[in-house]
Amino acid sequence: MKFGRSRYTIGVVCVMFFLGICASNVHAVAKGPTQQLQPILERLIEIIQEPELQGEKNREKRRGIVMEVVKKRFDFREMSKRVLGPTWRDITDEEREKFVTQMIKLLENNYIGQLENYSGQTVEYVNERIRSGRAQVSTLVKNNGNTYPVYYVLLKDEDKWMVYDVNIEGVSLIRNYRAQFKSILHEEKFEGLLRIIEEKNQSF
Repeated sequence: MKFGRSRYTIGVVCVMFFLGICASNVHAVAKGPTQQLQPILERLIEIIQEPELQGEKNREKRRGIVMEVVKKRFDFREMSKRVLGPTWRDITDEEREKFVTQMIKLLENNYIGQLENYSGQTVEYVNERIRSGRAQVSTLVKNNGNTYPVYYVLLKDEDKWMVYDVNIEGVSLIRNYRAQFKSILHEEKFEGLLRIIEEKNQSF
């Protein structure tokens, strides 16, 4: 089973996913989710550009630092819950933790490794909407003469805004994975899906 897109597309999507809000052209935005996200994502750019972290020999160390930063503002548990849908209610707390762990690893393998493709993409902030503890930050990413609409969907956790979904050109990260997992859950149940994801992660 294939998870994700072509290598080139994954690279572009990854840069937009994690670095999209680090923009050179910032419009006036009210205090809130955008302001909280920007320093975290700017730090990601700094990490992948640090000379002492370059090269394959520093890959593990670089990945570890990147993931520490990403986890500060991306709610992988909420992502996992929404990806599984109703199945989430039917599994144990232990199974949930295992699934979240494997989803984090899957996203890391599919996207984090492509962060090195960053080549100065810029973003224009379009707007920010907040309603009932939820928010959407709308951006336009400019890459090699092309412009892509990217929307970050967030939930408020106490005083923090946490990203739980990203929509790129109308494609939701959560809906994309949910669609890929649907048939597996139907035929092989949760245990089969977890096994397949584990095998996929091991293959990386």
